[in-house]
Amino acid sequence: MGLYSEKDSYVGFLSAFNYALSSNLLFSTQMYQARFNDNPYYLGDQGSNSSLTEDKTVTNGDEENYKLELKYLLPWGNVREHGLLGAFQPVRDVSFASPVDSGVSSIIFTPFYSSRELDIYNDKKEEATGFSLTFDWDNRDSVRNTTRGSHTSFDLTTGAESLQSEDLWLKWEFQNSQYYSLGPLGDWFDQQVLAFDFYTADTPTWNKCDGAVCARPPEQEQARLGGLYRLRGYTAGRYHGRSAIHYSAEYRVLPDWQPLDDIPLINYYDLPWWQWVAFAEVGRVADDYDLKTLHEDMKWNVGGAVRFQVEGIVVRAEMAKGADEGTFRVMINQPF
Repeated sequence: MGLYSEKDSYVGFLSAFNYALSSNLLFSTQMYQARFNDNPYYLGDQGSNSSLTEDKTVTNGDEENYKLELKYLLPWGNVREHGLLGAFQPVRDVSFASPVDSGVSSIIFTPFYSSRELDIYNDKKEEATGFSLTFDWDNRDSVRNTTRGSHTSFDLTTGAESLQSEDLWLKWEFQNSQYYSLGPLGDWFDQQVLAFDFYTADTPTWNKCDGAVCARPPEQEQARLGGLYRLRGYTAGRYHGRSAIHYSAEYRVLPDWQPLDDIPLINYYDLPWWQWVAFAEVGRVADDYDLKTLHEDMKWNVGGAVRFQVEGIVVRAEMAKGADEGTFRVMINQPF
């Protein structure tokens, strides 16, 4: 996939997902390369929690991100009952609250390379080469239109500027999502769901320094808020630092009114449902992992979205507004 803008910016993206190498091993890859001209970046202290939106750097940037993923499906829950098919069933039973008995559990190994080269830095690249190791437990009844269950992941990422570098940094991330069905509401809504998400991250090597050189990831790999998934009312990577915490809450409904099948051209596609969403989010970054600090002066945004399932793919259009910034985005997949 490729996109091009009137400012001569471009994005190229190539991906392949879930190629089965065996009955328990899946392979995926994502490759991203982009050129952004006159693009806003929040560099250094400009990305701290106390920074102002107008304190930004507008420059040209080249970005790259390449990932290979090997996912091992643990022989538990749905995979134990149904084999490889159990990982891809559109609707699953999530009656149990243990990964051994319910859902799909996996261990994911992901080597990666990322870089960012900004004109303001005279072509000096910020690079990261490393890998992440993730335990993931997907206990949702449906990936596209979740009404019950949970999704939990714990991720360890380590990397350095190059394979030869000794300044290895380490970052951990934890995320948990919970979903509660409220049932229908008269003739108004066929389905109501409350969805909650919690995310937190830290970089324990942040203050491990040898002179002026510290074991810290480059800014594109730091704990970040803003963008498509967290603090959606803000620019991608608006806030970054050593640690982060973030809370999301969504009220999702499927309206009884479904006009999409009557719209010319659109009705050629399979559109089984559309969804209205109201959401609110709070979060912040910090240079220490201190729960008291992370819950002070938190940034927030509220928003609304319309989401559709189109030929098996969830498309979302969202508007979100924070205290000093707002965004409109169109993207695929649920945010959590």
